[in-house]
Amino acid sequence: MNNLQFNRHRRLRNTAGMRALVRETYLHKEDLIYPIFIIDGNGVKNEVTSMPGVFQISLDYLKAEMEEVSSLGIPSVILFGVPHEHDKDEQGTGAYCHNGLVQEATRQIKKDFPEIVVIADTCLCEYTSHGHCGVVENGKILNDESLELLVKTAISQAEAGADIIAPSNMMDGFVAAIRAGLDEAGYQDIPVMSYAVKYASAFYGPFREAANGAPQFGDRKTYQMDYANRLEAFREAESDVNEGADFLIVKPALSYLDIVRDVKNNFTLPVVAYNVSGEYSMIKAAAQNGWIDEKSIVMEMLTSMKRAGADLIITYFAKDVAGWLND
Repeated sequence: MNNLQFNRHRRLRNTAGMRALVRETYLHKEDLIYPIFIIDGNGVKNEVTSMPGVFQISLDYLKAEMEEVSSLGIPSVILFGVPHEHDKDEQGTGAYCHNGLVQEATRQIKKDFPEIVVIADTCLCEYTSHGHCGVVENGKILNDESLELLVKTAISQAEAGADIIAPSNMMDGFVAAIRAGLDEAGYQDIPVMSYAVKYASAFYGPFREAANGAPQFGDRKTYQMDYANRLEAFREAESDVNEGADFLIVKPALSYLDIVRDVKNNFTLPVVAYNVSGEYSMIKAAAQNGWIDEKSIVMEMLTSMKRAGADLIITYFAKDVAGWLND
């Protein structure tokens, strides 16, 4: 045995202190973006059945929610609107209404918590009666006609005080159109956090309950990406970079860590991993059944996203993780 030649890698794992000394990847509170669902009405706080711990809240509950977010040290939130069914129409006018849910929530947050970065999800699906992310004609989602409404939505969100516009619709040319629209309206300094690489994923199921935005016919596979494709992600991300994006989102995250790494390796913009609703719900369900240790699983999962190259993570676990990091 004395003649064997091998490396003793375990030397750097012997103690907790040694392991901490050589740890390569860290998760910080500053990495976290917390999603908030704003629902129409007053005195409303509905727990999403498929997402334990996540709520649809009306504007009168928003201040208390933001007090908790701020006290935990979470630096940014992303807002989604949840209008009543009778307020939806084919053009999704609620998305770009001056007094829309996201717009009013943004004004309230920037008034009471000016230090919090407010990201506005810019899409039509929550506001359209058909549940698609663009204009529909004869069962077809029209690309260029949809861009006009997305630009109106982005400008109205910027007017309300949003710090970042985050278009999630996956129409061709959406970054170019929104960037041009914001610039023309005088919002040259508002960055665009593009859902650059967004797959047509089964992991979105619980979100559609939370946002009440499931399509009423067909699916979104004509505009969201095929989950089997990798090279397509390069084309999508490159287009958005050339059109003026400031951040690149990869969605979902857990099953697409290879794509997160590809985007990080090939582009210099900050990369955002969206830890989506299905990823959240699977862990919550397993934890409630006592099958896993929730904290350990969540920290390992989010750290893997950082290791893969994510600079920021949109996650429904943000409050839990911030609390654990504070402890």
